[in-house]
Amino acid sequence: MSCTKIDPALHQAHKPPWIKVRMPSNPVFFSTRALISDLRLHTVCESAQCPNRWECWSQGTATFMIAGDRCTRACGFCAVTTAKPFTLEEDEPKRVAEAVRRMKLKHVVITAVARDDLKDGGADHFARTITAIRQMDSSIVVEVLVPDFHAQNWCIQIVLDAGPDIYNHNLETVERLTPVVRSRAKYRTSLQVLRRAKELEPGVVTKSGVMLGLGEKETELFQTMDDLREVGCEVLTMGQYLRPSPKHLPVVEYITPEQFSYYGDIARRKGFLYVASGPLVRSSYHAADFHPVVRQ
Repeated sequence: MSCTKIDPALHQAHKPPWIKVRMPSNPVFFSTRALISDLRLHTVCESAQCPNRWECWSQGTATFMIAGDRCTRACGFCAVTTAKPFTLEEDEPKRVAEAVRRMKLKHVVITAVARDDLKDGGADHFARTITAIRQMDSSIVVEVLVPDFHAQNWCIQIVLDAGPDIYNHNLETVERLTPVVRSRAKYRTSLQVLRRAKELEPGVVTKSGVMLGLGEKETELFQTMDDLREVGCEVLTMGQYLRPSPKHLPVVEYITPEQFSYYGDIARRKGFLYVASGPLVRSSYHAADFHPVVRQ
């Protein structure tokens, strides 16, 4: 497999008018921020500099990031801090469940930093968080966005045994660009994670996401869709890569809304149950718009 290098010194593509971020304009945003601060929780909204933070928090929702805010990997696209992680906080699962209760969420997304320092990669911490939410309200749709756990079946099984409704693991980009874009992660390993999750628990919905604008070719994107369908992936998100800082990979191209709509149509024709495709789409953006059959 050949790998095309992306030169960080390349001129940054000019940001088009359809990439807009609305600033907070209602009290719900500030109450959401206060609640997260009060419960000492991390969110991917802040740590990953999500462009939709203002909108989501203003609607009283957020994506919780467990296991700390220090990642053991250094992906070229990600704003999350790379550093030696702190010890897991034993009461964090209960604090997340309390936040879900206070926010009255009916669909909650739980993600985490990569914890390669832990034998189970943080799988048990995911399971404990899912269980805490289930004990608080079993009707809530629980979606987890997990690291690859190095494709270890026993780690994947730990998370699945806790009963998430949606098991999400992002490919992030096409196979050719993976070595440049994702630190220590492998394209085929991620596909194996999604395949094994579906094999181990056929009732769980599997989901993945990719960023566009990193230099991928259209044919490569279509191949990625086929690869995901081949391992049984049912939900796909596609969004524009936005450079968090000058130290991160540059934006090679801004994809137009019309192109995103076209790619979304192609994905649906390939058999995905649900597709979200647009410039500001992220893995958890409007996640509750997809309604899986909740497992009992």
